[in-house]
Amino acid sequence: MEVKEYLNNAEESMQLAADYLEETLSHIRAGKASARLLDGIRVDYYGSQAPISNVANISVPDARTIAITPWEKSMFKEIEKAIINSDLGVTPENNGEVIRLCIPPLTEERRKALVKQCKGEAENAKVSVRNARREAIDGLKKEIKQGLSEDVEKDAENDVQKLHDKFMKVIDAYFAEKEKEILTV
Repeated sequence: MEVKEYLNNAEESMQLAADYLEETLSHIRAGKASARLLDGIRVDYYGSQAPISNVANISVPDARTIAITPWEKSMFKEIEKAIINSDLGVTPENNGEVIRLCIPPLTEERRKALVKQCKGEAENAKVSVRNARREAIDGLKKEIKQGLSEDVEKDAENDVQKLHDKFMKVIDAYFAEKEKEILTV
């Protein structure tokens, strides 16, 4: 394999880890309403599992409320059941027209637990980045046996380390942003 391929594979893996972390953090409830909180919840729609956004209109009228307007009356019970069974921790209110989710303010204890959960997710992303770095460096070391010069290998190793450092900063920034969002009362 070419040196560039190792670098590209490492960068791609590191980017995936950072993107996954950003996506995961967006689903963690930080005390304010967001339509993305419902992204992971699936409802039974004529025998198949579908995201709520495929069977209803989702809006955020204010900072503490999510309004869900199902397109079919039969979906009210299914959506309510899916939200109750999810780990969202919010009880839906149904007035026959709209399902409302009132996002309660977080307690100090819950904020600390959420920050801890975010820190764990960030650490998982960092482990993935480190693994991508290790795989790239191991591959480069194997290339020396195939005739790659040690100077080129060392330069490529430095490039991999620079990628690693860049993505570690990105992950730290995502975590710091989410931590600030959670701890802001």
